[in-house]
Amino acid sequence: METVSSSLNTSDDSGVDLSAGLTTPDGSPIFSASPSTSTIETRFTSLLDLTTSDDAPSSQIRKKNLPDILDPATAGGLVVKNVCFIGAGYVGVPTAAVIALKNPFLRVTVVDRDEFRIRRWNSAHLPIDESGLSEVVRITRDGSKACSMDAVEPSLPRQNGGASIPARRPNLIFTTQTAKSIAEADMIFICVNTPTKMTGLGKGYATDMTAVESVVKEVAANAKTDAILVEKSTVPCRTAKLVQDILETFRPRARMQVLSNPEFLSEGTAVKNLLYPDRIIIGSSNTVQGRRAGAALAKLYSTWVDRSKILGTHVWSSELAKLVANAMLAQRISSINSISAICETTGADVHEVAKSVGLDPRIGSQFLKAGLGFGGSCFRKDIGSLVYLARSLGLEEVAEYWNQVLVINDLQRSRFARNVIQRLNGTLVGKKIAILGFAFKKNTSDTRESLAVDIIRALLNERPAEIAIFDPWCSPANIQRELASLGNHACIKVYTDPYQGCADSNAILVVTDWDSFRTPSPADERNVVKQPQKSDTAAFSTLAAPTQSASTFTGVEMEQYLPEPACPENCPECKTSFIGFNPDEHLEWARISYHMRKPKLVFDGRDVVDAAEMERVGIKVEALGRADNGILLF
Repeated sequence: METVSSSLNTSDDSGVDLSAGLTTPDGSPIFSASPSTSTIETRFTSLLDLTTSDDAPSSQIRKKNLPDILDPATAGGLVVKNVCFIGAGYVGVPTAAVIALKNPFLRVTVVDRDEFRIRRWNSAHLPIDESGLSEVVRITRDGSKACSMDAVEPSLPRQNGGASIPARRPNLIFTTQTAKSIAEADMIFICVNTPTKMTGLGKGYATDMTAVESVVKEVAANAKTDAILVEKSTVPCRTAKLVQDILETFRPRARMQVLSNPEFLSEGTAVKNLLYPDRIIIGSSNTVQGRRAGAALAKLYSTWVDRSKILGTHVWSSELAKLVANAMLAQRISSINSISAICETTGADVHEVAKSVGLDPRIGSQFLKAGLGFGGSCFRKDIGSLVYLARSLGLEEVAEYWNQVLVINDLQRSRFARNVIQRLNGTLVGKKIAILGFAFKKNTSDTRESLAVDIIRALLNERPAEIAIFDPWCSPANIQRELASLGNHACIKVYTDPYQGCADSNAILVVTDWDSFRTPSPADERNVVKQPQKSDTAAFSTLAAPTQSASTFTGVEMEQYLPEPACPENCPECKTSFIGFNPDEHLEWARISYHMRKPKLVFDGRDVVDAAEMERVGIKVEALGRADNGILLF
């Protein structure tokens, strides 16, 4: 594979395929499910001034309303001052940064063994592109200066008669000192990778628990005896029992509590999801100590999340809820994609069908957009885990039902690639194919489980002269690493300029729905689109919290930031110049068309281009779910 006119970034996400055993353990009385439905008010109340043992009957628990126990630092006598997040990735850092932002009294440490990744988190070159994340990290990692409200938002009401945004000390730390960070923590979040197993029992479906197992052993060796361990990684149902067994084996006298607190973040909007969550789920054991631990975690969130959105459940319900939520969303994607195949044959328009169906309030319009299917690190993995769980419980019909969601998802990309080959007369020999987009969705630079990989794999069998790849945010190094599974192919080239990548191509495949790929509307005279800002000049007003407090930032200008850590001389990230065009502008499709070769086809896998507008510049569009570009044949 060749990179054209590009300076490579070193990858910050090192992943290995490891093997682990069955992750659906037998039951345990400690984690026996509670028969009652509960919220934070019913599950985590009554936990103050308790001295009873774990098996104390509920009649001994003195009832107390939730507002009385939501003290900033304690829950039933549990004091949380130091929090440790293990794993500096897409889940750990955004969660840690927002918790640090909203709880300035906390000391929040993010630990990872990857020295390169930690170095970048401690620099101006964050390893993850996520809207709003750099602003939160800068304030919590570096601290901030006092700022006049007049300089930020003159219309906001004043507090204490004057400047209402005080200076702030840093309380977010990034380090590689794992043992020390664990030993100092009162609460430890597990935010490590839990990929699908690629070998051994459950291959292709079961969750690889190697990283989780390793972390729990390290926690057992170094943590305080009464530390609270929180599962933040997506894990199979009943993993809490597995964690408890490891703790009891390696630290039999410790009385650590295990909680489940699944994340419901969408890449590209993770910070917004954290600041304004739909719900916070906290699963605990059905014991007094378990509920105490749950209340301590609930208090961290209650500094900015309305208490009605904090749901207390049994730990196994919490673990399963995350898998089911992603499975339900993925199911809708596969459902509408299966209909797109019918539409292409009958002449119906899948977008018109989806709009009509989505108007039913019982169904709704979300996740009913036909396309290439779902990619990324969540849906495929979580449905596989659900399939494996059902099979391990002997529920073969249930497993097959959910497995069909994966089958349809794979089929959609196979149909797309097959259509490309057929429309190019059944052969790609001597032809150049350009691929626009490599991230699994827009507004993120995440290349994991990229949809483009499956498409490229199918196209390579037809021996094209060149497969050109361009993505406005993904570094060529990350793209090439993701393509490593395909082997070394000289015909694959990664470009940093879309016009060079599309020049002399016979067909262009739109794989990611970046706004810059869209055909601009006639009213868009300036030809500018709104993409997430990668610089720190973006206003902080989007991060305003629903409550006013000393830790609330309601529109921080650049003048409030303290200086970022200085880069060393010859910093490789500073030298990297990746973007070959302005990603805030639409592509000039007329310019692209001029330099294309016949038949000048665009295969739109994301419904981002207007067929009529493209026709005017000489490009023919092939779209999923439409017969003859949606023009009825009678």
